[in-house]
Amino acid sequence: MLDEFREDAIARKVGGRFKLTAMIQKRMVALNRGARPLVDLGTKDLMQIVVAEIMGDKIYLDTTGNVKTVADDSPLVDKLDRLLADDGGPNLSDL
Repeated sequence: MLDEFREDAIARKVGGRFKLTAMIQKRMVALNRGARPLVDLGTKDLMQIVVAEIMGDKIYLDTTGNVKTVADDSPLVDKLDRLLADDGGPNLSDL
């Protein structure tokens, strides 16, 4: 067992054990699908990577329960999200 789980600090950091479990599961799925780790630990142990990301404030759960990285909040990412969401159709103001 990882030492971080022996104390409640990591659970309090994310809002409780259920949110912690959800965050760990979702981030591990992302890492298994090819997402890059946000910390450099020199290990392939996904649990250690996810715990280090949480303790280092690199990831968090947003209000909808999705795991977000701190970099997701940058204005560049918001602009990219808007560009990708634009399907080339008319805006509501054009209707």
